[in-house]
Amino acid sequence: MNELATFVRLGFLHITDLNAVDHILFLLALAAIYRVSDWRDVLRVITAFTVGHSITLVLVSLDMLRLPQALVEFLIPVTIVATCIENIAVRDHRAALWGGRYRPVFAGIFGLVHGAGFASYLQNLSMGDIVLPLFGFNLGIELGQVVILAVTFGALLCVDRMLVAIRRAPDGNTWSPVRTRAVAMSAVILFIAAAWAVQRSPW
Repeated sequence: MNELATFVRLGFLHITDLNAVDHILFLLALAAIYRVSDWRDVLRVITAFTVGHSITLVLVSLDMLRLPQALVEFLIPVTIVATCIENIAVRDHRAALWGGRYRPVFAGIFGLVHGAGFASYLQNLSMGDIVLPLFGFNLGIELGQVVILAVTFGALLCVDRMLVAIRRAPDGNTWSPVRTRAVAMSAVILFIAAAWAVQRSPW
């Protein structure tokens, strides 16, 4: 049990550490377009991301799949850039393709890339049997994701309320700030991730 707790802690600290800020920014990019009331959509997207990164985390950790680390490190910010572009380009996700239900598919595919990044960290640890560490590390990552998203949506709720208080529509109706802050967040994250992609380019 102590070994399991150790790797749960390592997984949690890995994704919440500022050294893993690229994974954090990807979660922020995924969450940028949603409100707290959209929790079902968020759950679908995050579940798909979890499934995706769990698959490659297992395959790479068990040495069943080998990917060039330089390519993985380059593709991680590319997934962030793609998510931010989609956030900005699609004004109304409910009116988009499949009612916006394509986002879990994208999150799952992008999760495959992030899982390979998680696995590279786990492989650097010296250990014998991989099964228990792998389970614990992945569980720690999931717990870290929950904490990051909880803090994110708490902050977004505060931002939305502040924006509504500052600006109201001319006819007196409440103005919805979601689109504005989603575009603003996505633009900032896009700029950062694009710079990383250029720096990490293997070509």
